[in-house]
Amino acid sequence: MLSHCVINFYTMHFCCNKNVKKSTRGELILNENTTEEESPASELHSGRLSDFAYSSIKEQLTRGVYKPGHKLPIRSVAEMLKVGATPAREAINRLVFEGALVMVGPKTVIVPHLDLSALYEVTQMRLALEGLATEKGALRATNDVLDKLLVIQEKITLSLEEKRYGDALHDNKEFHFTIYRLCEMPHLLSTIEALWLRIGASFHDLYPEFAEAKYGVHNHLAAIEALVDKDPSAVRAAMENDIRDGYRRLKKAAQERLKRQ
Repeated sequence: MLSHCVINFYTMHFCCNKNVKKSTRGELILNENTTEEESPASELHSGRLSDFAYSSIKEQLTRGVYKPGHKLPIRSVAEMLKVGATPAREAINRLVFEGALVMVGPKTVIVPHLDLSALYEVTQMRLALEGLATEKGALRATNDVLDKLLVIQEKITLSLEEKRYGDALHDNKEFHFTIYRLCEMPHLLSTIEALWLRIGASFHDLYPEFAEAKYGVHNHLAAIEALVDKDPSAVRAAMENDIRDGYRRLKKAAQERLKRQ
């Protein structure tokens, strides 16, 4: 039975005045000075850059670019994205508010580890929502889509064989969302994106065990075969198996981490 999962999304509004260090909700904002002008035009420009920075960091998190524990200093983010400190700070604060990043000090933000409870919850939601997206879109898979999935999977397999796990994670997201986008349900997709935002960094814990056992490879190939056969239930089962296999490895990694603490 499908779970009825609802995620409430809130938008943070940050003050551009350099003397104001709190959001409208009262949370502390990372306190770094900027030299940007504060005219209405510069505020609008800053807002657009903030959205760009937010989208860029979000995409990197969902693709597993950063490992849990990775620090994201404002200045480093600003330099990497070629934006000012204000847009970088606002983007980071939005992600902190959404739980994708964690503030562990006045100026220190890290990519968090998911604890066992959060990992279980996110996995249950993924099974329900990603399973739904898969089943709803399965019959829309054209030959072009199937060809694209095969190319992506070939890249994943090669990356795993060469132990380029970061590249494998990058393409893994593209494989999954190529299938999910077929459902043509934008609100469902945005919710799934939010779940990947929370769990993306943890995917690093899959390797090398997940690669050696080739769980993901087998599940992905089964999904492609089911798409060719126009069997929505079988496609859903293959993608859910992929999530469950991943969860078992991530759970084991989380338990091992607890023992070391």
